[in-house]
Amino acid sequence: MNRSQNLARAIALLLPAALLAGAWGSQLIGGLQPCEMCHWQRWPHYGALAAAAFAFIVPGRSVKLTLIAGAAAMIAVSGMIGVFHAGVEYHWWQGITACSTSVTGEGISTDEMLRRILAAPVVRCDAAQWTLFGVSLAGFNALFSLGGAGVIAWLIRRRG
Repeated sequence: MNRSQNLARAIALLLPAALLAGAWGSQLIGGLQPCEMCHWQRWPHYGALAAAAFAFIVPGRSVKLTLIAGAAAMIAVSGMIGVFHAGVEYHWWQGITACSTSVTGEGISTDEMLRRILAAPVVRCDAAQWTLFGVSLAGFNALFSLGGAGVIAWLIRRRG
């Protein structure tokens, strides 16, 4: 692999790692609760992270490039979900109607389950919990993911 392709491989590993660290940090440290679409954006990044990590350990140039391209595609998918989610937050289009909750009910009474459900926070997908310069976390994911996937694709094809 040439220098550009090695850089593409590094970006394919570091970009989803950084975006997932930001997502988890905002949740665990910042106290923001992810909605269902927030979780949807994370899944392709997990896949991209695994594919990019394998690109560092498998033999063969073509296998490495295939894994890097796959990681770029998964990063782009997360970015597209981010575009959809940001559009829902900005009320450009209708979003999903499902709500998310973390209530579990093993070994508890029906009354206790109902109490927990009613006490659980409802996380809306159509309301941004945090913005910077009017851009939500979903918007930033869209920008960084789609931009990063484009850079990775360009570097894979670049000679040198």
